[in-house]
Amino acid sequence: MTKSMKAIVCRKFGSADVLKLEELPIPAPGPDEVLIKVKYASVNSWDWDWIRGKPFIVRLFTSPFRPLHKILGADISGTVESIGTNVISLKPGDAIMGDISGCHWGGFAEYVTASETALIQKPENLSFAEAAAIPQAGILAWQGLHQYGPIQPGQKVLINGSGGGVGSFAIQLAKMFGAEVTAVDSADKFEFMRKLGANYLIDYNKNDYTKSGKLYDLILDVNANRPLSQYKKCLNPGAGFVIVGGSMKTILRTALSGMFSKKNNNKKLSLLIHKPNQIDLQALSSLCAEGKIKVMIDKEFHSVKLLMRFSFWEMEK
Repeated sequence: MTKSMKAIVCRKFGSADVLKLEELPIPAPGPDEVLIKVKYASVNSWDWDWIRGKPFIVRLFTSPFRPLHKILGADISGTVESIGTNVISLKPGDAIMGDISGCHWGGFAEYVTASETALIQKPENLSFAEAAAIPQAGILAWQGLHQYGPIQPGQKVLINGSGGGVGSFAIQLAKMFGAEVTAVDSADKFEFMRKLGANYLIDYNKNDYTKSGKLYDLILDVNANRPLSQYKKCLNPGAGFVIVGGSMKTILRTALSGMFSKKNNNKKLSLLIHKPNQIDLQALSSLCAEGKIKVMIDKEFHSVKLLMRFSFWEMEK
């Protein structure tokens, strides 16, 4: 094994232009860690937030003046190169996948170390590309749909932002649980969402789902940006609204609104907190390996830097 590796490094806040391809020493695993040779790493909106340092609240979780993690990338797949002295569940050569945001990030590099508790064995029926695309987007969808308990067959579920990573998993999972799914996104994604199983489609450019008069048993919103009172009007008694992402104003209001879960016919509004979880990831990856859930990959690139630039351009459009 070579003694150095290539990595995409971010040493200051800014656009994708601040990213630099550098040669760095290969890290050594700690007692409870493994060293991973990275095969694939997916790009999530979090990476973009950490690079820009925006919204400004992001800096409260990193540092005010420069990124806390110089090498980003949390969702990875690869093979175990070596293990720490206390590692018992993995061995060199194992194919793994996981979300290492709870460790110290570092996935946009040829090698990275991570705790064994952040990783699971990659199912044989999943490619390394598919495995890297599952952890964050898939688990946010899984946990969001389970926020208030299991979905019951026949329940009406609306997913706002259905055409993205979280939404593509959420549509399929909700359908698998037996729900009637309304998917909200731009019209150019209608065919994509229809193929995933959506029963009804709404173009957010032409229609505001909060003003349709239709009521839902669960709303999963990836792009929440309205007053909470508008969301409550869309919920059946006892129903729930879960924010996965959206405007900072709406996120903060939801985080401070615990009182709503006890009022208005027990309509519940909550913010989904990202929680990497081995058990959830194992369950979801098994469904993907069995072909019950499809991992939707838009494009693959050999260069992480090119991938990041493309993704950022898409987010800024």
